[in-house]
Amino acid sequence: MIKMTATGSDIRRMAKRAKSTIEQGGAELGHGSAVSMCGVTHAFSGKQALDGLDIEVPYGRVTVLLGPNGAGKTTAFRAITGALEPDEGQVESLGFDPVSQGSSLRRRCGVVSAKPALYDRLTGRDNLLFAAELHGMGRRIDARLNEVAGRFGILDALESMVGGYSTGMKTRLALARAVLHHPELVLFDEPTSGLDPESAQAVLALIRDMTVDGSTVVMCTHLLSEAEGLADHIVMMEAGRAVIAGSPESLTERFWPNPVVELEAEDPRILDRIASWDVVISYERSGMVARIEMADLNELPDLVTSLVRDGARLGRIDPQRPTLEDLYFMIRRNEIPERSGVGSADSAIRGLAPVGHNRSHHFDSAETSPIASIDSVVPSHGSTITGDAAGSLNK
Repeated sequence: MIKMTATGSDIRRMAKRAKSTIEQGGAELGHGSAVSMCGVTHAFSGKQALDGLDIEVPYGRVTVLLGPNGAGKTTAFRAITGALEPDEGQVESLGFDPVSQGSSLRRRCGVVSAKPALYDRLTGRDNLLFAAELHGMGRRIDARLNEVAGRFGILDALESMVGGYSTGMKTRLALARAVLHHPELVLFDEPTSGLDPESAQAVLALIRDMTVDGSTVVMCTHLLSEAEGLADHIVMMEAGRAVIAGSPESLTERFWPNPVVELEAEDPRILDRIASWDVVISYERSGMVARIEMADLNELPDLVTSLVRDGARLGRIDPQRPTLEDLYFMIRRNEIPERSGVGSADSAIRGLAPVGHNRSHHFDSAETSPIASIDSVVPSHGSTITGDAAGSLNK
């Protein structure tokens, strides 16, 4: 087998050819959202991928697109970068029209696709140097190149051919390439795919760090645990549309307005008496654990005092903070009611009873119941949302 290594002049010639198609100049940056999509529609061979999609991505924040396979997340990414021209609607990214000014836009973007394209017969260093040439960074970038390579744990592998990299190593190289030029907008499509747990955590930490530095991040993922604690802004997509959008706090206030508490008692039957109390909006008990929704969490001390006075021996008092997974399925039940079977399937997945505004009582116990950027010029080569139980969760 012949081993080929690109020289510096080879890389410069390749970059020059790629850059010859890049238009000069560009639009002034907008002062509103970093990305704005209005009524965006697109179909592939008659199948609707985007159907009137409206999205606003705030500057300097992490926006996470959540949704099942086929929801249109990856297609939205392609429209944002200009890799795809939608059939209808308007898209503006960093103040640019992604279609007519796509090349200028992509100089300011970093994209990591789910299956990033790399030059297998170049070294990792040459791949990054080629990217630097494309972005007009020149070749005196050793300090920056080593910085990003070190950050993703590939510094020691830079002199090796990329064809010999593992899947995880290739993903790390693609991540380093995406942020090499200090992009203003970074798009991650399943950013930790193929990474070991330690590298995955490093990537998620980097995503948060980038917003501290002023970058705007858009990320799509199937892993709700990845977005937990990371998302500043959530867009839930379904069938090419944005079902709901907002900060985790605003969505919690809207869909989980009342505090939820789990109680466990030595004799769980004594807990059943609180189902009719005024401060309890809904009550459900399964075995030893009762789950209650309260009108006011400040009433919890009095509720516990009353139970103890009545002889209850409590083993656990646990106020619940809704996770992103809880919110996800709660929103699906409230906003997509027409999908048959969603409510029951979601409840099974979450292992939690739906929390609503109406008083409801349920007793159960043993006693009582039975991406375009640079990829456009290179070769093409938890809790996971899947299946009908999640409502036919499409990128």
